Amino acid sequence: MSLTWKEFWAVFHGLLLGSAYLLAFAGGLAEFWNLRKRTQTPEGALEAIKRLKIGAWAMAAVCWFTVISGTYLVYPWYRAKGLESPRSKLLADPEKMLWHTFGMEWKEHVAWLSPILATAAAFLVSYYGVKLMERENVRQSTMIFFIIAFVAAAVAGIFGAFINKVAPVL
Repeated sequence: MSLTWKEFWAVFHGLLLGSAYLLAFAGGLAEFWNLRKRTQTPEGALEAIKRLKIGAWAMAAVCWFTVISGTYLVYPWYRAKGLESPRSKLLADPEKMLWHTFGMEWKEHVAWLSPILATAAAFLVSYYGVKLMERENVRQSTMIFFIIAFVAAAVAGIFGAFINKVAPVL
């Protein structure tokens, strides 16, 4: 099996960074969920916050790498000039046009919310620390930022996988 340079970066962007993002999210969500007074001892809370800080910042960093690599490495190849570009192929076929008009628009614009919200969640975890256990409303709000960041990225990832199947970057 061999990959072209463009395929390598598409796999790196989508599969490798996407998998790391999924793992960071799963761990972070479990930590958020368990970060409650009734389920944590004071010592356990300190350990949980430490893991949550590391996981939240890891998720934010991976998210930034994913969006930046997609925007500046993979996306220009998708949008290249000429009739053979993936974008041109999608827009030329009325049955596939929605992949560009909705799917790529989501990836181009909404996906940028993901690293912003993930960074906001990581900042709030770092700022409040153990106080997240006492301030249920702040913990829940931070968890919502975390979840919305993941959902926006997951939808972008699904669109990316399907678009690459329909009109691959070669």
